[in-house]
Amino acid sequence: MTSQGRRKFDREFKIETVKLVIERGMSVAQVSRDLGIHGNVLRKWKNRVQGEEDVSRAQHIEERLLWVEETNTRRQDTRE
Repeated sequence: MTSQGRRKFDREFKIETVKLVIERGMSVAQVSRDLGIHGNVLRKWKNRVQGEEDVSRAQHIEERLLWVEETNTRRQDTRE
């Protein structure tokens, strides 16, 4: 009896696999069947990618708000 152990997938493979679900609209079940990956693993990758996008989006919004506040402060300083 041989032990297969855990398979490892590189970041590029994970991202491309998640894109099949997010961008092409394929179901997690179909992609996981086609690629021989457990559905829960693919869901975890998908959530991680979407979480990274949410963090990136939140950081962008935070930076934009800071810029607006700084701009408003400068405007008030020039009026005084």
